[in-house]
Amino acid sequence: MAAAGIITLREADSLAVGRRFTVSEYYALGEAGILCEDERIELLDGEIIIMPPIGDNHEFSTDELNMMFVPPLVGRARVRVQGSVVLNDNSMPQPDLAILANRLNNRVAPYYPSEVYLLIEVADSSLSYDRGRKLSRYASSGVPEVWIVNLRSREVVSYADPEGSAYTTVRAFRPGESISPRAFPDVVLAVDAFLPPTDEGQ
Repeated sequence: MAAAGIITLREADSLAVGRRFTVSEYYALGEAGILCEDERIELLDGEIIIMPPIGDNHEFSTDELNMMFVPPLVGRARVRVQGSVVLNDNSMPQPDLAILANRLNNRVAPYYPSEVYLLIEVADSSLSYDRGRKLSRYASSGVPEVWIVNLRSREVVSYADPEGSAYTTVRAFRPGESISPRAFPDVVLAVDAFLPPTDEGQ
């Protein structure tokens, strides 16, 4: 570990860290230049977690999802790529894609779960973290729907209806199927369109 409370993704599920940070302290570390602006990090349970670099497949899926969501949601919702959402006083993760409430007054302020329609995590090396501890925090914060794009198994798992620290409705979508966010059922996405092509399909 680089410092107390700053851990790698590999360590995130196995270490007890003595120093935990609040969201306000996390912002202050960034403003002081202690945390680099371009570094892939997020705050979860007061721990600053260093995320692995984004690979080509990860970037492909994130880019495709962004391009598919933006046109039908113009004026209806905000599509944010790898931006932060404040879950509570000590958790501010950065999902790969967030579908957020469209603020009419364009005020500049953090987004909270009450303004979230859908969060999407594109997962490869971060899979166990995304569908474990991180997903649990999304549920306990009341995020209504989460998709995990599993690049390893080439499927998208939708989680909805949070209850406690878990989601009660879970469904997998595979190539050949389509998926829609609950908040916008008219937005229909073909799973094949945002999964990286296989060697056979290139």
